[in-house]
Amino acid sequence: MNSRLKAFEILQSILRDNAYSNLTLEKELKSVNTTDRAFVSKIVYGVIERKLTLDYALDKFLTGKTKPKLKIVLYIGAYQILFMDKVPAPVAIYETVELAGEVGLSYYKNVVNAVLRKIDGFKQELENIDDLSIKYSCPKNLINMWQKMYGEENTVNILSAINERPPVFAIPNRKFVTADELQYELFDNGISCEVFGEVVKINGGFDLSECKPFTNGLFYIEDLSSYTSANVMNISKDDIVLDVCAAPGGKSFTMAQRAKTVYSLDIHEHRVELIKKSAKRLTFDNIIAKVNDATVYNCELPMANKVLCDVPCSGFGIIRRKPEIRYKNLDEIKELFDIQFTILQTSSRYLLPNGELLYSTCTLNKKENEKVVEKFLKSNPDFSLVKQKTIFPSSDGGDGFFYALMVKHND
Repeated sequence: MNSRLKAFEILQSILRDNAYSNLTLEKELKSVNTTDRAFVSKIVYGVIERKLTLDYALDKFLTGKTKPKLKIVLYIGAYQILFMDKVPAPVAIYETVELAGEVGLSYYKNVVNAVLRKIDGFKQELENIDDLSIKYSCPKNLINMWQKMYGEENTVNILSAINERPPVFAIPNRKFVTADELQYELFDNGISCEVFGEVVKINGGFDLSECKPFTNGLFYIEDLSSYTSANVMNISKDDIVLDVCAAPGGKSFTMAQRAKTVYSLDIHEHRVELIKKSAKRLTFDNIIAKVNDATVYNCELPMANKVLCDVPCSGFGIIRRKPEIRYKNLDEIKELFDIQFTILQTSSRYLLPNGELLYSTCTLNKKENEKVVEKFLKSNPDFSLVKQKTIFPSSDGGDGFFYALMVKHND
């Protein structure tokens, strides 16, 4: 199967079923030749990222209702012309016309050819557009929310980052290697990388899961912002730590490098099994992974010196990893506020006096971040805020993130 046809099938599945692009791609790419995976991924992610921009351009040259299958074919062609400089426009047009025939749309070949030729001529005009929603393919209501909460400059910086490929960071397992030593191990396995503070930044789209340093437990993958937040608490070698919403486990592994014991908890059994598997690979025998509902107090869990609540959220800080998140209905995320507060409130009950409580999200929305923390502190006068921070996504750094560190006073 050619790469464009595979991209079409994946996009059809994602757009029809409202599936997560990263999970669908991970599953479907297993049947794609290694040499074609990057191309298929770029088209799939790119079409989803730039859907508003592509609709704007295509609507200039389409009339009436367009068949869903035809629209996906046109998305694929238009994305290549407008955003893939390494694909010459004539090649993109020819291959997309052929794709139309392969998916049963031979009748529309002339339409595809005519529309894409016009798209090629429209490219310069599109590059000069000032409308932020069209320029960055982001809904106006989300842009308006960010402008009100974070200001114009921060909003433009967020928008500039959300359509870029996120950097990959390898966190050294310090039982075995430092960041410098890990860099050399990766070099020896043909992986381009650089030391980036305490971690190693991977340069390029390498499959790290099969390399020897990974299988030998020398590192794990965690976003830089997530890693930074997990290190905010002053964890010592005698500390018991609860990570109440732990999957996929990156923060648990980071904290386990300093703590006595980390209880890595998640509501989904299959995700707990993944944490166990990774902990075994890393030889972290101080991690206890269990199924647990963070919204309900569990008297079987121990009292802890440190508690981390990385709660379910709208995910607006990780749009570049899951581009479809940008299209969420803002009204539909309101139910998250109560869940987030409940998890924070419940988790605080496990904390020993003088212990630290860390609340974090991977979203950029003050209602899910500062407002939840503010509500918790008003309801719990025995806690005080030490510091809180919003991290904005950047091209060479971590994802959008928020954390608030609180301390429980001595009873």
